[in-house]
Amino acid sequence: MNDLKNKSNNYLDLPSLSEEAAVKRLEEEGFNELPSEARRGVLSIALQVVKEPMFLLLIACGLVYFLLGDFGEAMVLVFSIFVIIGITLFQERKTERALDALKALSSPRALVLRDGSVRRISGREVVRGDIVILSEGDRVPADGILLLAENLNVDESLLTGESVPARKCVWDGILEMSRPGGDDLPFVYSGTLVTAGKGIVQVKAIGIKTEMGKIGKSLETLVIEPTYLEKETRKIAKKLAISAILLCILVAVVYFLVYRDLLKGALSGLALAMSLLPEEIPVILTVFLALGAWRLSKQKVLTRRFPVIETLGATSVLCVDKTGTITMNQMSVEKIYNNKNFFDATKNLPLPEEFNELIEFSVMASEKNPFDPMEKAIKSFGKKTLKKTKYLNNDWKMFREYPLANHFFSISRAWLSPENDKYIISAQGAPEAIISLCHIVGGEKRKILDQVDLMAKKGLRMLGVAKANFVKKDLPDNQQDFDFEFLGLVGLKDPVRPDVREAVKECFDAGIRLIMITGDYAGTARRVAEEIGLLNLTEIITGDELDEMDDKKLQERIKTVNIFARVVPEQKLRIVNALKANNEVVAMTGDGVNDAPALKAAHVGIAMGERGTDVARETASLVLLNDDFNSIVEAIRYGRNIILNIKKAIFYVFTTHVPIAGMSLLPLVFKWPLLFYPVHIVFLELITDPACSVVFEGEPPEKDFMKNRPRKLKESLLDKKTIKLSLLQGFSMLVVIFVVYWFALQIRGENLARSIAFVAFVIANLGLILSNRSWLHNIFVSFKIRNPSVKFLVPSILILLLFLIYVPFAQKLFYFEGLGFYEIVISAVGGILSILFFEIFKALKIKKIE
Repeated sequence: MNDLKNKSNNYLDLPSLSEEAAVKRLEEEGFNELPSEARRGVLSIALQVVKEPMFLLLIACGLVYFLLGDFGEAMVLVFSIFVIIGITLFQERKTERALDALKALSSPRALVLRDGSVRRISGREVVRGDIVILSEGDRVPADGILLLAENLNVDESLLTGESVPARKCVWDGILEMSRPGGDDLPFVYSGTLVTAGKGIVQVKAIGIKTEMGKIGKSLETLVIEPTYLEKETRKIAKKLAISAILLCILVAVVYFLVYRDLLKGALSGLALAMSLLPEEIPVILTVFLALGAWRLSKQKVLTRRFPVIETLGATSVLCVDKTGTITMNQMSVEKIYNNKNFFDATKNLPLPEEFNELIEFSVMASEKNPFDPMEKAIKSFGKKTLKKTKYLNNDWKMFREYPLANHFFSISRAWLSPENDKYIISAQGAPEAIISLCHIVGGEKRKILDQVDLMAKKGLRMLGVAKANFVKKDLPDNQQDFDFEFLGLVGLKDPVRPDVREAVKECFDAGIRLIMITGDYAGTARRVAEEIGLLNLTEIITGDELDEMDDKKLQERIKTVNIFARVVPEQKLRIVNALKANNEVVAMTGDGVNDAPALKAAHVGIAMGERGTDVARETASLVLLNDDFNSIVEAIRYGRNIILNIKKAIFYVFTTHVPIAGMSLLPLVFKWPLLFYPVHIVFLELITDPACSVVFEGEPPEKDFMKNRPRKLKESLLDKKTIKLSLLQGFSMLVVIFVVYWFALQIRGENLARSIAFVAFVIANLGLILSNRSWLHNIFVSFKIRNPSVKFLVPSILILLLFLIYVPFAQKLFYFEGLGFYEIVISAVGGILSILFFEIFKALKIKKIE
């Protein structure tokens, strides 16, 4: 064990599982997860369908047909019940597959050592024997023993109820795993949270064998939360259902009084009730939000909370970190300052000897196997340029680390000499912190800060470097107690991501204001802002200035300021609250533990998936799986498109129900033969459901639609303008179908007239689907928009319609007669004319915009 502890300073030397062994163990012992809620079966889904009002109406209609002795009609209705169950099952399975994919993505991640290299995997794939690397903000994926612990503190309140994080120590190779609770135990437990320090763990228990599993805890599962829109539309659907039942009773009574036929009156009333029920609306919202989240995951954006999709389209201000989001987080050393001279590292010249000590101590202050991009760049540069070094060899051992503190951004490492008689201390961090460590004041401090400003204006990120000697005795508790000597500055460049400038312009075109927040200097921030095309480069608020402002002044200044520099994570919360106080809808990015309050306060919290902590991921409503700014803009685009598609589907539902309800009622008023019996309405519902859940859900974003302003946060999808336009379009369809049916009754018999009017209605319905695919372009342009569901749905419905019109068995069930060429022309013309209203409306709207 002592040999293992000696090696643990370089965790790559630790004995790790091979990938092959890990896969085998995973197959033998299963995933590292606790049992979650069971998947709903076919019977459960069928029982849900039974409770729906439409199903109860179908049952009632079937009973009436049995009483009338029309067993064929009754069997058709029974068959339609199974079709509806099938559609519901398809939607349920599609949604569950999407949720399963999202659940896998949202599983806590783990950094493991396998085959001697570090890789990040899903927490559920951790196996017994894995070597796991823990850092501040990580969620512990499994129970295990600590092979290395550096200032490690873990919040175990989930298991113990203790609010104070527990201090951890290294395992002695003897102590057996025990229950959590208390300080100085060498064990960590699944589900707990690293609040400080770092550690290396060997996994001993996974899944139900962990302490969490033993006490019966269960993992959070992704569920579809009832959103504001779902609640709103369910209320509307409920009110319409009550109205439909009352009208059903009224029509049945009136029919009986006029025709003295109670059963047919009941059929007429039930047909009207079925025509009024917009039962598709709750399905639209549930399916669209779930599948929308799944589509976002394909764009490397994980949706942790579905209601955020409603909010995405309303985002008016986007606050983003510079490093790793706007920039690539791939550092390279550009310029070095040794307190006397500068060296340009981009010219690939040999490193002058006078800069050797600066780079050597910068390397010594970095991790031996770093993750941080700045430390990676420094290690790479040192390896390339340092030929002969005094300290960088295997004889010197790193003895102690002084980590970063919340308000003191420097790290120091104490190295023990081979003779064991003294320590060499290397320090590296923010220039101000290093200047403070070296106790530099007055003119000398000003001179260094002038060089910092000069390098910042060139867009460089700076690290100060210092050294100290210490005779061997007990090391002090604080790094400030060493007598440091300032060595110089290392300037690094982080290139801006490609296409960011274009994405920023798209934000501006979409009415979204962009605010860049960084811990870098104002000069560096201004240079990057200029490069990406950010507006108003003259005004910058620094972290110090932010501390001096009261909330009222900040609310006023933030109306015009787009750059915040030298900001610490805790200050992000004030920025979010100031924007919210100005009635902005705020999206905020973050990656650290301290970013969690701001992410939670923002309307849309966006955590970084690659470099973000588990705390940030769990607090945020969205997680960027690739940490790319373009993915944020893409998420907003998709969020807007999902809401637009929901509006299209709801618009279509309201429109199509107007002529169905009208043509169920008007024949009674004019004492004509009924156009729609329940079987006809069931057939039309079998068009409406797939159109909503498949066609409109799969519509891609329209060109230029991002140039619209953000929607209001609490703007209803069912606003008066949308409903009014929907009713007008539905009324235009009703008028055309009414005229077609009237004309057909004058020249043909009842069944043939019904066939003509019904075919016209189906053609009008298909035209309505195609017309509503785009609200910005005419119906012919929509044909060019790729949507595979349309190519399947339209031919399928037309083939089924031909079957109903020309197959004798179907003709009898639907009261149809076969159509000749002349009748088909009447139906086609009627169907096309019925959608002209909306096409004319779109043409006028497009002309007005132009």
